[in-house]
Amino acid sequence: MATVNKNYLRLQGSYLFSRIGEKVRNFQSENPDKKVIRLGIGDVTRPIAPAIITALHSAVDEMGQESSFKGYAPDLGYEFLRNAIAENDFKARGCDISPDEIFVSDGAKGDCSNIQEIFGSDNKIAVCDPVYPVYVDSNVMAGRTGEYDDITEGYKDVIYMPCTRENGFAPDLPSQVPDLIYLCFPNNPTGAVITKERLQEWVDYARKNGSIILYDAAYESFITEEGIPHSIYECEGAKECAIEFRSFSKTAGFTGLRLGFTVIPKELTAGGEKLWPLWARRHGTKYNGAPYIIQKAGEACYSQEGRAQIKEQVAYYLENAKYIYDGLKSAGYEVYGGVNAPYIWLRTPGNMTSWEFFDQLLEKVNVVGTPGSGFGPHGEHYFRLTAFGSRENTIEAIERIRNI
Repeated sequence: MATVNKNYLRLQGSYLFSRIGEKVRNFQSENPDKKVIRLGIGDVTRPIAPAIITALHSAVDEMGQESSFKGYAPDLGYEFLRNAIAENDFKARGCDISPDEIFVSDGAKGDCSNIQEIFGSDNKIAVCDPVYPVYVDSNVMAGRTGEYDDITEGYKDVIYMPCTRENGFAPDLPSQVPDLIYLCFPNNPTGAVITKERLQEWVDYARKNGSIILYDAAYESFITEEGIPHSIYECEGAKECAIEFRSFSKTAGFTGLRLGFTVIPKELTAGGEKLWPLWARRHGTKYNGAPYIIQKAGEACYSQEGRAQIKEQVAYYLENAKYIYDGLKSAGYEVYGGVNAPYIWLRTPGNMTSWEFFDQLLEKVNVVGTPGSGFGPHGEHYFRLTAFGSRENTIEAIERIRNI
């Protein structure tokens, strides 16, 4: 008789953004005349940059010619894209990352979720709290988290690292040593960043204890301040203890194209075993590669024209973030983030729960955000807004919130 993976039964409710989507759909069906402004899910709104569109068209034309047609992509990704990534994202910042340490994929979400497959089920994980739900949920599915505790609102075998206003929403080194440490900076959902000196402490901690850092750098292109690392490999010794995930989704607006990559240094080991061959085998067995035309679009992101156009788009979203931050701050809200990240993290007014505030915004002013409690217990009484809306909708949404 067939049975289910009972670890899935430990998952708590629906995926956060699915629940938000259901609430919004129900509201809109009951209020078809209302204009709902979505600043919740981090989906981009600006069109793909012209230089990338040109590359896409050219690649599509190639696929129509026998001489230039492409079938399955190489397991690691096309060399032209991996070379561009290595040169521009890493070597240009002094990071000794080679093209064959880069695995091209269809986005960071899948890689962040799937990376746990190459580690033992007995590994203890540590996550920031609040945290991007995928890190925890993928380990729940793998049976690594234990049962859910209704009292603590967390899984018994997970080390939760509180991220609060007192520590600048960057976690302190845990006293209980984890095997796998999930870090995300600039952070989703809080918009917080970490200095190079503080990140170096994490690298030193991981090396000392034999831990592996799983570093999500999906929002590094939004960093505007000096002294904030764009890659964990800017830290000494990071190649001995860290895997890094990157995405084209927010950087170049590829949420509808799907492209990302994961970096696994050749020397990185766990329990004496090198991780590069394990991920290479997993990658080749379970994944057929990002399409050629999408990888050509990715390569265009690194052209002189493409870089300039992408920089303009990132600046557009950061201007939105500043408008949200300043508007909420002037209205008396306690606000964080929005400087080096496209996310604004605000304290809910009057000690409201985050879902109560969600309902108030939706019902009273028809604005959608993301309840902080959906990211973990320490996200309660906080709320996330994104800067990925249009300028017009962003301005209108903040005016509506200010007038509650």
